[in-house]
Amino acid sequence: MSEVKFYGADWCSDCRRSKALLNAEGVEFELKDVEQDAALADEAEAIAGRKNIPVIQFADGAVLVEPSDDELRAALGERGLI
Repeated sequence: MSEVKFYGADWCSDCRRSKALLNAEGVEFELKDVEQDAALADEAEAIAGRKNIPVIQFADGAVLVEPSDDELRAALGERGLI
């Protein structure tokens, strides 16, 4: 299992920004496209408690919803992923 699950959609600017940061930092993640699969959208909403994306879930169970770059970078650093 990937250390990072990423629920998002191509049209979402926050998703594109967070994906770019993960890619720039060399962090592997499992992409779950909520636009292509309604079940994934439901899964993301259940995890986040709301409909906002991206939803980024870590292997330790921690979840970020629409994080800023600084929040995402800090969460990755705390888990030794960067």
